[in-house]
Amino acid sequence: MKRSLSIVGAGRVGRTLGKRLHRLGWRIGAVVTRSAATSRIAVQQIGAGKPHSRLVPGIFDSSVILLATPDGALSGVAGALAKFDEMKLRGKIVLHTSGALDRTVLTPLARRGASTGSLHPMQTFTGRGAPKLEKVLFAVEGDRSAAVVARSIARSLGGVPVTINSKNKPAYHAAGALVAGHGLGLIEAATQVLMKLGFSRRDAVRALLPLMRQMLDNFEQLGPRESWTGPVSRGDFATVAKHTKALRSYPSEFNEAHAALALLANRVLSKNSGVASKQLKRALRKSTGGKS
Repeated sequence: MKRSLSIVGAGRVGRTLGKRLHRLGWRIGAVVTRSAATSRIAVQQIGAGKPHSRLVPGIFDSSVILLATPDGALSGVAGALAKFDEMKLRGKIVLHTSGALDRTVLTPLARRGASTGSLHPMQTFTGRGAPKLEKVLFAVEGDRSAAVVARSIARSLGGVPVTINSKNKPAYHAAGALVAGHGLGLIEAATQVLMKLGFSRRDAVRALLPLMRQMLDNFEQLGPRESWTGPVSRGDFATVAKHTKALRSYPSEFNEAHAALALLANRVLSKNSGVASKQLKRALRKSTGGKS
């Protein structure tokens, strides 16, 4: 495989992957962002490449084109690239990094001779510091040639490529969002609960982080059911009702999330979820005046 790469949309993901691949010996070609300033910054952070603020023919000088734009921009970028000389697209590998979209968003490019697919690292990218990619799962889908290249890239980065059916990508991405996106909202909500009780933010975080880390360690080492603790796991529905009543003084989303998470935990962790669910719902109704 020729190790040359152009990047369209060199934001958090594009810069990170470009930098890692450059260190592995890949030749970085065009680096495209929305402005001249951001493209220059991206090239500086990657350590190589030619900055551009618009789509240019030089993108096709690379054997692999990585589209790391926001999901909403992918269709437009694919359509714009497809308007270039058809001969420039023939034989090129075009991969996007969306977690929720499959290769069909790149259909205009496939029609003009490119091999298309997607490569999504199941990792969170903040833009501050480079996240770990070793042992990270990379979801791969696409036509045969694109998938071969995507799997090779994932392995070279130390990741674990997993082939996923195109139609399953939204659910796959939702699983990641439950952990990374919603999980963050969960711990911040718990932090705000403690802060309202008089904790400093620092002390609240000190209280919650070891708890969360131990829960994750237990989940990894013991499995889900052996790790499950708390009143729902014990069938202590009177305490669940007290929790719900206490959260009434917070914005409604706090109590709604508490109820939804209690029911979800019971569904996925309880050995007898049907019976427990009835008791749990009664406890939630009792403390919310019949609303659950």
